[in-house]
Amino acid sequence: MKHKTDISDDLSRRLDALAARSSLTREQIIEDALAHGRSLAWQEKWIAGVEDGIADADRGDFATEQEIAAVLSKYGPA
Repeated sequence: MKHKTDISDDLSRRLDALAARSSLTREQIIEDALAHGRSLAWQEKWIAGVEDGIADADRGDFATEQEIAAVLSKYGPA
């Protein structure tokens, strides 16, 4: 069942921008927000983090073996 709801111009622009930056449609973004409690701000921050990670990888900026070991030892079994 499909429903149409009017939203503000600001939210509509943000949805369009987020859809353009991701592989999701406006409808998928809204459904994710409603089904999983992921606000539009949360989704925008998530996509920005993914884009930053991709940019780092494109520059060859990866974690060193020492950085990975530090994280694993911090969160791994004691």
